[in-house]
Amino acid sequence: MSISLESAINAANQLVETPTGTVAYRKIGKGSPIILCNRFRGTLDNWDPKFLAELAQHFEVIPYDYQGIGLSTGAQKTTMEGMAEELKSFMDSLEIQNAAVLGWSYGACVAQAFAAFYPSMVDHLIIVGSNPAGKNDTAPEQIFFDTALKPSYTVADETILFFEPAWPKSVIAAQQSHDRIQLRKENLDVPVREEQFDNYKKGIQNFAEDKLDIRGKLNSTDIPILVLMGDHDPSFAVENWFPLVKESDTMQLLIIARSGHGPQHEHPIMTSGYISTFISNTSKTEA
Repeated sequence: MSISLESAINAANQLVETPTGTVAYRKIGKGSPIILCNRFRGTLDNWDPKFLAELAQHFEVIPYDYQGIGLSTGAQKTTMEGMAEELKSFMDSLEIQNAAVLGWSYGACVAQAFAAFYPSMVDHLIIVGSNPAGKNDTAPEQIFFDTALKPSYTVADETILFFEPAWPKSVIAAQQSHDRIQLRKENLDVPVREEQFDNYKKGIQNFAEDKLDIRGKLNSTDIPILVLMGDHDPSFAVENWFPLVKESDTMQLLIIARSGHGPQHEHPIMTSGYISTFISNTSKTEA
């Protein structure tokens, strides 16, 4: 199937009613569904359309806005259990019984929680630029906090946050990704407000406390898990995954050299190919 960049750029905003509010989402492509959980401050407009278009060559790609964020209504959740319940309600409302679930950054925390609490609804878990649940040895770099909490981002900020500013090719890729994201001109989403940041922080703290043992549940799961990381992620260090990969029967860790927190935006063709290959060649029965 051939999905154009324009199709991803101009994908229609859609709304579905859930028990706790209206959820905004988009659909690109046909095939088995892959649900996309977004980063801190991310809305439907913040995914690189090139990555969406490439992923949609293989799947029906479904990004959505969390409740209380962007075009979605309802209350913003502050726990990972609440975020997982929200995703379940969204999938139930779309009559999706199971899917691949991809999460980026904060969204990968949501995706991990969902896979831990509702494993029958997840056939593959894709984690991009995130941490395992619980305690991790390597903390985020201060430059990430200093940049991530700015009221708005310049291209230079995006380069620090999602790419590798020390590598010239990554700096170029940051500008290219930024330009692609800006191509959507109509039916835009609503940016995240600064007063909403604290609820994200509470969710991350809840994930780090891991009182419901998300880490342990995923360590013993039969769900195939692909962890896709840049080799220099200033927010979630790739080294934090090394202990889990040694213990898990179903996890694979793929490290992209000279890349940062958003390798799927820097290398949209390559990363979508990795994801497709992983999903096509793994299953719960083989894990």
